Amino acid sequence: MATLEIRDLHVSVNAEGGPRQILKGVDLTVKQGETHAIMGPNGSGKSTLAYSLAGHPKYTVTGGQVLLDGEDVLEMSVDERAKAGLFLAMQYPVEVPGVSVSNFLRTAATAVRGEAPKLRLWVKEVKEAMAALQMDPAFAERNVNEGFSGGEKKRHEILQLELLKPKVAILDETDSGLDVDALRIVSEGINRVRSTGEVGTLLVTHYTRILRYIKPDYVHVFAGGKIVESGGAELADKLEEEGYESYVKGGASE
Repeated sequence: MATLEIRDLHVSVNAEGGPRQILKGVDLTVKQGETHAIMGPNGSGKSTLAYSLAGHPKYTVTGGQVLLDGEDVLEMSVDERAKAGLFLAMQYPVEVPGVSVSNFLRTAATAVRGEAPKLRLWVKEVKEAMAALQMDPAFAERNVNEGFSGGEKKRHEILQLELLKPKVAILDETDSGLDVDALRIVSEGINRVRSTGEVGTLLVTHYTRILRYIKPDYVHVFAGGKIVESGGAELADKLEEEGYESYVKGGASE
């Protein structure tokens, strides 16, 4: 069973005046088949956690451990983390001019699987995944995210998720910028991946609206750079009613 273990993780970022501590001791275990929702206000450290796990060079780990199936993730390069089974769906997917979606996807699949997918089977696999996400097949020949709308970029992220089949999927505010229809389609894609029982999912979000489509096993409240409360799906309902104010005040008083 694939397991991601985050132990007492501390992370800083360079800012004016020197390094600024963002994560202040995060402990979390995500197992294969589980869905964990990370919720909290702006500036609480949710996206910092996502990008630190993926290896973004902007963030410096100053303490703690991250293990994937017992292997030290923090010692891996960004591409080694992806090959090991970590996947990050970005809040703001970047454009890659000059690289077609089809070439990008096949190159990524080759790196993750260790060999190039057989072309005929691969084309069928991509077409089926794009159809399920209601993506025009013509997108496969366009440059990665170039000229894509916000919803199209997010569908492309979930297309990657479905095709690459990681051990752990980190979804950083996948719901941001989506209209109602796009949110439903993207959520259905995430649920298709979850239904295999083979992926651990870490879903980072501000809002509960995506949780109407994707039912988490666990909800964690982030404030002041760490998890301050954990519970089941009912905790999201509490946050919907009460907001984050009490947690922010609690974090500020520490």
